[in-house]
Amino acid sequence: MNENNNRLNLKATPEDEDFRGKYESGKIANRLLDGYFLAVRGLTEIARIKHKKAAAIEIGCGEGLSTKRINSFLPENITMEASEYVDHQINFAKKNNPNTKITQESIYELKHADNSFDLIYLLEVLEHLDYPDKALTELKRVLKDDGYLILGVPREPIWRVLNVARGKYWDDLGNTPGHLNHWSTNSLIDFVETNFGPVIAKRNPLPWTLVLAKKHEK
Repeated sequence: MNENNNRLNLKATPEDEDFRGKYESGKIANRLLDGYFLAVRGLTEIARIKHKKAAAIEIGCGEGLSTKRINSFLPENITMEASEYVDHQINFAKKNNPNTKITQESIYELKHADNSFDLIYLLEVLEHLDYPDKALTELKRVLKDDGYLILGVPREPIWRVLNVARGKYWDDLGNTPGHLNHWSTNSLIDFVETNFGPVIAKRNPLPWTLVLAKKHEK
């Protein structure tokens, strides 16, 4: 854990959680995931990033299966890279994305200069963070002034209801271990617009909320 994270006194322990196989499940789950990434693709198209040489990054990529999906539909003018906080996930991410730059970094202290990216993906990360507002502030720093954020989180309370329905996490009323924050679609939009910038579009693939947000102009 880096010095900055020590100062923040974090409760989150992603290094102790098992995220492997997160995007590889049974038939029903795979159908839901197909809908999820179809929505991610749709929001990417709405962003309409037309620069001849644009840069995108997925932050919190885990073992890189989500990065692999994004790479499959990303326009040719956008160069993709990814990063992950947990050291032991990096090799898996590199193996799943051999042509993509993968780095280790904390979302609270990104290893990139100001105004580095045209597009940032943050998929199923925000709910795990002690300080989601600080994370969005750091994303704004590395995003260009006309840049976009595509952010996805579990949609509450339906996420917990579905967990209970499948017999999971009853002792915690269906809350997935490691989820420190919970948003409905409306509360997520309010949170993003307060801490990042206006939400341009949203999608609700069951059981998630995805938003496309634009950085606040100076």
